[in-house]
Amino acid sequence: MVFVVLLICGAILAIWLLFKALGSNTNYFYSPTEVVQGKAPEGKSFRLGGLVANGSVKREGMKVNFDVTDNLNSFGIEYVGILPDLFREGQGIITTGSLSDGNFIATEVLAKHDENYMPPEVAEAIQKSSQQ
Repeated sequence: MVFVVLLICGAILAIWLLFKALGSNTNYFYSPTEVVQGKAPEGKSFRLGGLVANGSVKREGMKVNFDVTDNLNSFGIEYVGILPDLFREGQGIITTGSLSDGNFIATEVLAKHDENYMPPEVAEAIQKSSQQ
């Protein structure tokens, strides 16, 4: 009987550790409106996407500041590194990073791969914002 109880406890522990590991690696997507409304977690990694706002890209060497918009709200992003070749104003993008003191610090920037494609999350966020 003790062996069965230990086996059940071990299985419960293994399942709990599995769910904890999967949950900590989840990267949630937020639109600029959701970030402005305070729904995004401070200090945790998440994805932020939308369209690069026209006239917002400012470069200082390897550091780039730009705004991303869902046509309802805009949010500023800071990125240090080489941007994708397809990055430009009006382009649909998804960034990965975290909020730090109210600023979004991106660690990765992804741009759409051709003129007909928009990341599903960005398309959905823009569609939601246009319905409001």
